[in-house]
Amino acid sequence: MCICSCINFVTHLKTVTSRLLRKEFADHLKRYYWNTPVFWSRRYCILTVGGAPLSVLKQYSEQQERPE
Repeated sequence: MCICSCINFVTHLKTVTSRLLRKEFADHLKRYYWNTPVFWSRRYCILTVGGAPLSVLKQYSEQQERPE
């Protein structure tokens, strides 16, 4: 996947999820967004896993320490 495809994917994902979340949770979110309804920051991170099976990724994720 090239960089342009990744950027387009993340932009689309953030746009769609922001709209859905703001629609579904409008009453709750309006306490936090006064003038600017910006849900996501402009930053993002894309990681690859080199074809590792989902079971390995799940095991790795479950073994990570959680913040207190």
